[in-house]
Amino acid sequence: MASKVIMPKLSPTMEEGQIVRWLKKEGDKVSMGEPLAEIDTDKATMEMQALANGVLRKILINEGESAPLGQLIAVIGDPNEDIASVLAEASAPAKKEPEPKQPEPPKAEEASPPAQPSSPPPPTPRTATDNGRQGGIADSGRMIVSPLAARMAADSGLDLRSIQGSGPGGRIIKRDIEQALTRPKAGAAVATAASGYRDEPATQIRQIIAKRLVTSLGPVPHFFLTVDIDMDRAAEMRESIKALDPDLKISINDIIIKCTAAALMQHPPVNASFQEKFIRYYEHADIGVAVAIEDGLITPVVRGADQKSLSQIASEVRELAERARSKKLKPEEYTGATFSISNLGMFGIDEFTAVINPPEGAILAVGAMTSKPVVRDNQVVVKQMMRVTMSCDHRVIDGATGAKFLQTFKKILENPLYLVV
Repeated sequence: MASKVIMPKLSPTMEEGQIVRWLKKEGDKVSMGEPLAEIDTDKATMEMQALANGVLRKILINEGESAPLGQLIAVIGDPNEDIASVLAEASAPAKKEPEPKQPEPPKAEEASPPAQPSSPPPPTPRTATDNGRQGGIADSGRMIVSPLAARMAADSGLDLRSIQGSGPGGRIIKRDIEQALTRPKAGAAVATAASGYRDEPATQIRQIIAKRLVTSLGPVPHFFLTVDIDMDRAAEMRESIKALDPDLKISINDIIIKCTAAALMQHPPVNASFQEKFIRYYEHADIGVAVAIEDGLITPVVRGADQKSLSQIASEVRELAERARSKKLKPEEYTGATFSISNLGMFGIDEFTAVINPPEGAILAVGAMTSKPVVRDNQVVVKQMMRVTMSCDHRVIDGATGAKFLQTFKKILENPLYLVV
């Protein structure tokens, strides 16, 4: 009996996936548990495994194309099995149509007179050969283009509005861009008063970031606490460790993570999250470390940072950051932090505020460590200073609670020998 291959949920926040590469082609034999395709989720590129034995009879979603969760993307069956009924089911209209979205305002050059009120016609299923729209324009007036095709067009300077989509529903896909690149270029367009622009679909990770921010800064009542920290002794400790063992690559950020974990263990109300009807207090410090990647931001988690040495934290952070940038993290490696740190000091940023990542109760924004004149014992001296700002969820953390945590964090970071007592 033919087995349906559907778009799987490979991460907790995944809503659709893009086929990066099929590892099998039509007609190939596949075994249960064998890698079948590489799928680009909102956070990482992950392998999808076959859930049945047989032959890959039909691929319905090509490389570079996307599909929502649960959509049929391929069929596995016996070599001579009739799969017409399965394919017919895939092309049939969906039983439940999604709620209509509010149409985007048309651009000035695309504006058209409003349609006369009438009953909308019944939905008609689109297939890969239904390419009647010009330039991948859907019925709503919005351009349909796969993320891969959009990137290829941007890199090549192609105008997507001039390309005929050959994907499902007129979607512009990889092969359309490749064909357009082989055609002779038209003459230069006449300059107009308005600036040119291009519409590029947001990547899945950027869409998820947007959704998470909406659920954070609005619903979560933020307040912010800022403190300046003398980093001389932390910097001296780092240099001493480096002198003792050059192979121990300890960064200032690693020291900050360890000090944060130590402070959290002394202030459990900060290592907590709001859960609607109760507040959850965590026994260990699982520290999320924000890492900038090509498509946005991801926060790998150092589990049990309060129980790990500086060298363990340093090694783990380097390994997690490397796999984050190559989109190889597993879902459990970037979800479930109890507290997060975002460090923009390496970019020369002195001070900033970060947005809390729900359901965490707080996030620490770390600025650059710079030499500044400060007053010590009525004398002006030069110190390496660093400014940090903690964003707090007021439903979990009160002002005094957050201030006491920062006092402890400052004391440990200014006197890192506390870490060994």
